[in-house]
Amino acid sequence: MAACAGQNAAADPDADWSLPGWIYRDPEFAALEMERIIRPSWQIVCHESDLDQPGAWRNLAYCGENVIVVRGEDGALRAFHNLCRHRAMRLVEGAAGCARKLVCPYHAWTYETDGRLTGVPMKRDYPALDLAQNGLFPVDLEVWHGFVFVRLEDRGFPSVAEMMAPYEAEAAPYRLAEMRRMGDVRERPRAVNWKNVGDNYSDNLHIPVAHGGLSRIFGKSYEISAAPWADRMKGDLVDAPSPHFWERFYQTHLPRVPHLPDVAQRRWLYYKLWPNMAFDIYADQVDFMQWLPTSPTTCTLREMVFSLPDSATPPQQRRTMKLVRYANWRINRVVNSEDTWLIERVQQGMHSHRYGAGPIGRSEVCLRSFARKIRTLIPEARLHHQPEPGWSKPHPSPRA
Repeated sequence: MAACAGQNAAADPDADWSLPGWIYRDPEFAALEMERIIRPSWQIVCHESDLDQPGAWRNLAYCGENVIVVRGEDGALRAFHNLCRHRAMRLVEGAAGCARKLVCPYHAWTYETDGRLTGVPMKRDYPALDLAQNGLFPVDLEVWHGFVFVRLEDRGFPSVAEMMAPYEAEAAPYRLAEMRRMGDVRERPRAVNWKNVGDNYSDNLHIPVAHGGLSRIFGKSYEISAAPWADRMKGDLVDAPSPHFWERFYQTHLPRVPHLPDVAQRRWLYYKLWPNMAFDIYADQVDFMQWLPTSPTTCTLREMVFSLPDSATPPQQRRTMKLVRYANWRINRVVNSEDTWLIERVQQGMHSHRYGAGPIGRSEVCLRSFARKIRTLIPEARLHHQPEPGWSKPHPSPRA
């Protein structure tokens, strides 16, 4: 399935068409996406530095599941369903915590941080109980450059490392594994289908039209490319000072970062990983965003910001870098507001029964790549207009 979805654009007979509007609102299509796309895909939970001691845990809720990643007594990271094997009670609540043992708050069944069930009150009362067979349900886990990912099912999609392999040499100098999170994880609801967020992220044609700030600081340097499982966008800061204060401040005061090559000093990099995650990589910091579907027409943006620790930096440069990061935030706050305005109105348009699918340009390589994978995994995405309700259900064979 995964190899098929990653095929070359020439194999897609619908390559010159966008995905149709109805799949951005249809409940049956959304259910198939959860099963065939979101559940088998890698999703970021945290950075391994967030789990800095035995028993430290973080969780992620999506697809109706709740997953915890925990640091074991042996130092290893493991992921489990946050689910007691007795009565399906959640073992922990909240986004993060630390516990040397995971104790169910319902009946006090007790699990070790490696998932083993080791304590059951009135154990002899359960004739069918086998402690060794009733540990926590494991979840697949991958660590890529310090970032921790999980997936609910394995259906052949590539690992995060494989997805990012075409860009590994470019990303490696940023020392991502040494970074630390700045502030709490932010979650923001959006009244749009999750695909609309990703489409907009990889859309190159709207930059000069809708993002004046990015156009001022990048000039004409913005470009995009698509690998089989990851998109790459980049813009290089121009020397011409922007008339806007924070844009000009960032251009002028961004300090040189010694461990980065010259080409990266004034470059903004954007990577979108299949199907719903993105890294924004700057010389001063790294932003991570994922868009988790919550219904056919809503999603939650989950955002984290990371940077290298400032402890080894001279005080004056540390202060400058702090102000530069603030300028970065001011610039991107405007960009985010512009994008929110756009995607909310696109979502409204997707509800029109007059809209089918739109022509897609040859330069829109990222949108073409994403659409090709969606159509391969769910072939009904080739239909320009919504089929009758019940289309996703198997139809009974006619009687002889």
